[in-house]
Amino acid sequence: MASNSSKFSPLILFLLCLFATTISAASRGGIAIYWGQNGNEGTLAATCATGKFPYVNLAFLNVFGNGSNPELNLAGHCDPASGGCVSLSTDIRSCQKQGVKLMLAIGGGIGRYSLSSQLDARNVSIYLWNAFLGGKSSSVFRPLGDAALDGIDFDIELGSSQFYDDLVRYLKSYCSPKQKVYITGAPQCPFPDRLMGTALNTGLFDYVWVQFYNNPPCQYTSGNTTNLINSWNLWSRSIRTKKLFLGLPAATQAAGSGFIPADVLTSQILPVIKKSPKYGGIMLWSKFWDDQSGYSSSVVSEL
Repeated sequence: MASNSSKFSPLILFLLCLFATTISAASRGGIAIYWGQNGNEGTLAATCATGKFPYVNLAFLNVFGNGSNPELNLAGHCDPASGGCVSLSTDIRSCQKQGVKLMLAIGGGIGRYSLSSQLDARNVSIYLWNAFLGGKSSSVFRPLGDAALDGIDFDIELGSSQFYDDLVRYLKSYCSPKQKVYITGAPQCPFPDRLMGTALNTGLFDYVWVQFYNNPPCQYTSGNTTNLINSWNLWSRSIRTKKLFLGLPAATQAAGSGFIPADVLTSQILPVIKKSPKYGGIMLWSKFWDDQSGYSSSVVSEL
């Protein structure tokens, strides 16, 4: 279904996906969370059943592109290569019945991934469509079984920025009235993001959860919210996305720096950033660390 042409009409792509991504301006904020990198964080179905996470990113497809055989890493949960993760289709359907949007997170801080050309981007999009989304191909194994995820989350932290804009456009070209493809992303807070800036400039991202941690110039530091709020405002007025999220570590141990105590978040930061018409909520890394800290339970009612 993807075109060989390098030209895509943003208007056409927007109209195809409009009704999949329209959110009421009056809706409350929500929590996006990453699941998949610790076998002790509970099942995917149990994560969705908490009712706290409208968006769950399955992490990570951390090998892809440039002629490599794609590899999915779900840590201690299951072994995708041996077919041990196909039973997750039951969990996926359970989550989707509860209205949870599930994205496959590609990239991450450890892996081997890059795109060598526009053709490579097209080939990766075809693989993602047939292996994880709404496509079917007798020659492509589906590591998570026959259930289709809702979209792709870009967490590009290694390599080059090249051709990810093409990958976004190709993935969006699969949108149809019956099959929507959500595109989300987790750029670093220094603006513009060095590796994802070009892709974000397509204007085709539905949700962007900026990582406001491990980046001292634009994160919270003890007693100082100024850098974080200034960075949020820059992202909010500059990025073309339907909803923008404040990405945070769910516990002090979850990141090298940038943890925000729950009371500081709810009393000093949320009242400011919620003024943005693009405000969508927060993103947490990760489900495992949230289990340890109870962070989401401390803030969900204030979002």
